[in-house]
Amino acid sequence: MADSSDTPVTSVPSRGRLLGIDFGTKRLGFAICNPEQTIATPMENYTRQGAVQDARHLRRLIDDEKIVGLVVGLPVYMSGDEGGQAREARAFGGWIATETNLPVTYWDERYTSLQAEQLLMSAELTSKKRKARRDMLAAQILLQGFLDGDRQTTAFGSV
Repeated sequence: MADSSDTPVTSVPSRGRLLGIDFGTKRLGFAICNPEQTIATPMENYTRQGAVQDARHLRRLIDDEKIVGLVVGLPVYMSGDEGGQAREARAFGGWIATETNLPVTYWDERYTSLQAEQLLMSAELTSKKRKARRDMLAAQILLQGFLDGDRQTTAFGSV
């Protein structure tokens, strides 16, 4: 199920740092893993500012952290079908692959925001503090799921 762009389908490398992205039209949550790809850590939230600024920010993150591949959360329905949000996430993945020249794969992000919210509520954080952490924690959950999962059979395609 690769993106329909002209970018060749590749997979993310099995060694090196990956950037997990919780995609949103207003905000992006970022998480990063260690070079051995065993542990994901929340990194930051980024409020989108337009294509030029977003690309500049992503390239800076990628260069600073020596990222070798990207894992974009794909919001799918319980049935596994893809809707409008999934199409937007795939379009974003195709765009970021073109902008960074890095391989992109998609990972099921069902329930990551809910899991993140539950963890933050159990920490008894204020609503404002939960909002400030939710997207990057969701990115960590989806990236850790990718690291722990069977990448060949459960990924939703690559760009």
